[in-house]
Amino acid sequence: MKNTKKSLFEKFLDVVEKLGNKLPDPFMLFVILTVLMVIISYIFSLFNTSVVHPGTGEALQIKNLLSSEGLQFILTSIIENFTGFAPLGVVLVMMLGIGLAEKVGMLDYAIRKTILNSPSYMVTYTVVFIGILGNLASDAAVVLIPPLAAMVFYKIGRHPLAGLAAGFAGAGAGFTANLFIAGTDALLAGISTEAAAILDESIVVTPVDNWYFNIVSVFVLTIVGGLVTTKFIEPRLGEYKGDAVEEEGHEELPNANKGFRNAVISGLIYIAIVAITIFIPSSPLTNEDGGIVPSPFLSGIIPIILLFFIIVAVTFGVTVGKIKSSKDVSEYMAESMKDMSSYIVLVFAIAQFIAFFNWSNLGTWVAVNGAEFLKDINFTGIGLILGYIIFTALMNFLITSGSAKWAIEAPIFIPMFMQLGYHPAFTQVAYRIADSSTNIVTPLFPYMVIILAFMQKYDKKASIGTYISLMLPYTITFLIAWIILIFVFFYTGIPFGPGVHPFL
Repeated sequence: MKNTKKSLFEKFLDVVEKLGNKLPDPFMLFVILTVLMVIISYIFSLFNTSVVHPGTGEALQIKNLLSSEGLQFILTSIIENFTGFAPLGVVLVMMLGIGLAEKVGMLDYAIRKTILNSPSYMVTYTVVFIGILGNLASDAAVVLIPPLAAMVFYKIGRHPLAGLAAGFAGAGAGFTANLFIAGTDALLAGISTEAAAILDESIVVTPVDNWYFNIVSVFVLTIVGGLVTTKFIEPRLGEYKGDAVEEEGHEELPNANKGFRNAVISGLIYIAIVAITIFIPSSPLTNEDGGIVPSPFLSGIIPIILLFFIIVAVTFGVTVGKIKSSKDVSEYMAESMKDMSSYIVLVFAIAQFIAFFNWSNLGTWVAVNGAEFLKDINFTGIGLILGYIIFTALMNFLITSGSAKWAIEAPIFIPMFMQLGYHPAFTQVAYRIADSSTNIVTPLFPYMVIILAFMQKYDKKASIGTYISLMLPYTITFLIAWIILIFVFFYTGIPFGPGVHPFL
C-alpha cells in the first residue's frame, strides 16, 4: 500500500493528539493543579509576596497553604467548599427538570418531529437549528441529532454525511447558543460568580447574563451552518452512491402527538401566569421600581425554569403513559441525577481548587499583576478579547471539558479583565464562543469516536481525516461569525443579557 505524505496540518493534529492523550482525566487534572498551587503558595510566601487589593486598598499577603493556618483551612473547609460551590446546586436543580423531560421522551420526540416534518428546502437549516437548541438535553443532543439528520438526508436523496456534519456542527460547535436558558448557562455563571468574588463579592453572574447574545447566535449560526453545508460540504462530497442504511429503531410512544400538544399548552399557560405576575402592580417578581433588572425574577430564574420543565414533562409523560403515579416522576428525576454523577465528582475537585486559590490570595495577585502588565504594553482593548478567544480556542485541543477549562481560566482571567474594567459576563461570552466552536475538530472530543462510527455506516472508508475535513469548515466559519457578532454587540452597545454590557 502506498504511503501518502502527511501534510503539516495532519502532523500538527498528530502532535496535539499525542500530547492530549498524556493529560489525565479532568478530575485528576484538578487534583494535580491543586497540589501545584499549594506548592506555589509556599514558594511565594518565602519571599513575603503581597498585592494591594484594588477594591479595598488593603495589602494582601500570599498565604502559605502548607502553614499551620493553611492546613487548618484545608481540613476544615473541604466539605463547605464542595457543598457551598455555587454551580453545584444550580446545575443539579436545572437537570431535575430537563432530565425529567428527557427521560419521559419529550425532548427526543420534539427533536425528531421537528426535523422529520421540515420542508425539504429547509431541512439543512432545520438540522443546524435543532442541533443548536438540542443542547437543552446536554451531551445527549450530540448522540441523537447527527445520525437522525444523516437518515433524513439519505431519505430525501442527499448525501447522508452532509446531514450528519450539519447536525454535529449545530449540536457540538453551537453548544453555547440557545433560545432558552440551559444547564450550561447555570454552570458557567456559577463558576464566573465564584471567580468574580476574588475581587468583588457583590458581583453575581446569573444564567441569563449571556441570554440576548445566545439568542442572536442561534440564528446567525443556523444561517452560517446551513450555507456551509449547501455551498461547501455537499458539493465536496458529491452524489452519494453508497448502500442503503436501515433506519435505527426508537421507542414509539402512544399518543405522542397529543402528549406534545398538551405539553405545549401547559407550558404556554405557565408562561402566561409568570408574565401576568411580573406585570401586576407591586409584583413580588420585580424590583422596587417595577423593573426586572435586577429583580427577584432574574434571581429566581432557575426555580422558575425548573417548574416549567416539570410541568411540560409531567403533562407529556402522563398523556403518553410514561408517568402513571407520582413515584414515576421521582424515579425519572433520580435517573437524571445518576447521569450527573461524573459531574458531581468533578465539581468536588474544582471546588477545592478555586477555594484554595482564593484563600491563598494567588488569584488576586495574578489578576492585579496580569492587568498591570497588559496596561503597560497597552494591550487592553478589543484586541485583548480577540487574543483571549484565540487562546481559549487553542486550549480546547488539550482540555475538551468546557466546565473544567472554564474552572481553570475563570479565576485568572475574570479578575484580570475586571481590573481592566470588563464585566465578568462579557469575559464569559468570549470564553464560550471559543470553546464551543472548536469542540468538533479537537481529536480529544469524546464524541469523535461515536460520530466516526456513524460516518462509517454510510462510508466504510471514512476516517479521522474525513471527519476533520468535514467539520473544520464549520469551526472556522462559526468562530469568525461569532467574533464578528461579539464585535457588533461590543461597539453598538447591545446588552449581552438583561442589563449586561462589556464594561462594569
